[in-house]
Amino acid sequence: MAEPALRISGLERRFGERWALRGVSLELPAGATLAVFGANGAGKSTLLRILATLLRPHAGTVEVLGRALPREGWAVRGRLGFLGHDPLLYRELTVRENLRFHARLHGIGDARIGEALERVGLGRRADDPVQTLSRGMTQRAAIARATLHEPDLLLLDEPFANLDPAGAEQIAPLLRGPARVLISHDLEAGLAEADHVLALRDGRVALLAPAAGVDAARVREAIAG
Repeated sequence: MAEPALRISGLERRFGERWALRGVSLELPAGATLAVFGANGAGKSTLLRILATLLRPHAGTVEVLGRALPREGWAVRGRLGFLGHDPLLYRELTVRENLRFHARLHGIGDARIGEALERVGLGRRADDPVQTLSRGMTQRAAIARATLHEPDLLLLDEPFANLDPAGAEQIAPLLRGPARVLISHDLEAGLAEADHVLALRDGRVALLAPAAGVDAARVREAIAG
């Protein structure tokens, strides 16, 4: 049996006196998608940043792709694709230069950069500085960066933000394939992508279940408490 993509037990994280996550436990099978829902401040982005090795937990155990965090974060970072609220792009550099910098971190040749830009519809804007792009185009560039190295686990915070319906349809296939943790405020769209559902309320697990049989009304009820 394949190693689970995630194995989390008793995860806790606080900021000062405020608890962001309390007692979160879950397991995500290899190749599966976990959709994460919750109100603002429920702990969704904190969870994603811990999985991306950007934050350290205060208690509990976290295994990502079979590696214990934070101790073995060095061994898993190259296998992750992270897309957060910040696109993690250098605004003064061109789109191509940003992707080239990322490619070199992962030992990837330039040929894949051109392919990635075409897939996200930025072939004609490849040599424009990021600061000249619209929000939607910046999101496309961020997705190209996050998927360039073909990661084994995608960590996605509102991946379709700032994209029109046509753009979202074009990008969606690029975000399928590996295991995923997907934060979404669009319940119906998130559920359609999910194998498993996690709803957080005030940093605690309010709902954790297979996606089959879970509808938007049940998620809303869990979030509201």
